[in-house]
Amino acid sequence: MTRRIRRLPRPRTLRARLTFGLVVLLAVGCAAVGVAAVLELDGFLTGRIDQQLQQTGPGFPQSLEHGTATTATPAKPSDHDGDERGDTRRQAAGTFGARLLGGTVTHAAVVPSRSRPGFEVTLTGADRSALAALPVDRGGHTVRLSDLGEYRLAAWPGRDGDVLVTGLPMAPVRAAVHRLELVAGTVSGLALAVAGVAGALWVRWSLRPLTRVAETAARVSELPLASGEVALPPRAPRADPRSEVGRVGTAFNRMLHHVEDALTKRHASEERLRGFAADASHELRTPVATVRGHAELALLHPGPVPPEVTRALERIAAESARMGEMVDEMLLLARLDAGRPLERRPVDLTRLVLDAVTDARAAGPEHRWTLELPEEPVTVTGEAHRLQQVLANLLANARAHTPAGTKVTVSLDLDSDREADPESAATAVLRVHDDGPGVPEEVQPGVFERFTRADRRRADSFGGAGAGLGLSIVAAVTKAHGGVVGLDSRPGSTAFTVRLPTGGAGVSSG
Repeated sequence: MTRRIRRLPRPRTLRARLTFGLVVLLAVGCAAVGVAAVLELDGFLTGRIDQQLQQTGPGFPQSLEHGTATTATPAKPSDHDGDERGDTRRQAAGTFGARLLGGTVTHAAVVPSRSRPGFEVTLTGADRSALAALPVDRGGHTVRLSDLGEYRLAAWPGRDGDVLVTGLPMAPVRAAVHRLELVAGTVSGLALAVAGVAGALWVRWSLRPLTRVAETAARVSELPLASGEVALPPRAPRADPRSEVGRVGTAFNRMLHHVEDALTKRHASEERLRGFAADASHELRTPVATVRGHAELALLHPGPVPPEVTRALERIAAESARMGEMVDEMLLLARLDAGRPLERRPVDLTRLVLDAVTDARAAGPEHRWTLELPEEPVTVTGEAHRLQQVLANLLANARAHTPAGTKVTVSLDLDSDREADPESAATAVLRVHDDGPGVPEEVQPGVFERFTRADRRRADSFGGAGAGLGLSIVAAVTKAHGGVVGLDSRPGSTAFTVRLPTGGAGVSSG
């Protein structure tokens, strides 16, 4: 079972990334300088010890070889180490000396120091092997002796075929190097801390224009740009155009100018289009009604009329009626788009649902109509005629786009969240559900748009082809009453849900 390695959190904001990168680069630079300084000091001090070894030469191990002593007690040859006395004149404290004959250590001693007052030194087998392995090149080599620690040793050839080894302790070098490491680490840590704080403040100050650009963009994103006249917020403050932040701010302000200009032109175009639709719809009502009236009048002529003429007059009357309905719907949408206020009167939504379902049963007896109502009447504030039109369009849509025998269920209920918020107003929920073939998924996103048909071939086969304005009127009227409408459809289940406020909500058409 492999253990999942937890990744360190990465900085997300640009400010954090710049500060983090600055600190990392400074840390790398401090580390490089510190390592270089430590290596250089170590090499320099080691070179000085090598120079001292060359200056002193094999004098101390030679005194061990010939039994020379500077004290009152003469040197006594011995078969064991630690009992030698040598000439310590001009020898630094802690100097090590040894004599090897045939690869075997015969004498070994160390110049007394404060930490080590005696000459005695104990060599282990590993120490003897390390001394025997030293190349006789008079050069310095670092060797760790068990009883003395780390030493810098050099070997010279003796006069009797033996090898003379002398060395100086590396403890002062290591102490100096460790002290430098401690100082470098402390100074680098403080420098990184100061640089991190100062860098964060500097980056924050440098990115202030970019922060203001982001704040302006956030305010723009909250504006209702989809419709109506929009006033964009003030432009982002100008910065030095030679900097990256300044170029971003300049480009953003230029983009806002283009967006504002495009929105203004679009709003003007929409206003002209709405005015044209309203005027055209209003002007078309009279000639359409005239054509329809003349067609109906011609059908009432008592004299003999050829069957072909009668059929043509009937078609003219039917299409005139259909065109009149379309003109009325377009005029209604134009008025709603223009923001004309609706009536604000209490409307018994329960009564409207009863009447609408009764009319639907008469218009579509081949469907199975089911009604579900609450025990208490549901009242909303609005315009009864427009709400009745919403119900009629939803039921007509269910009847027109489903085959005979489809079950259509109309339910009305109250949805309230008074337990969470006692002052919240209840919402009237009107739901029209059928078990028909459903609305295709690719059509559902735009089903409430104007001149949209759920499925043209299916509508033709069920005899329900229309202008495609019914559901757009449902959406527009519902919005004008402060409500929302939604669709949930799949094969075998389609539900249109209308939610309207009941607590005296203001009715608007914007």
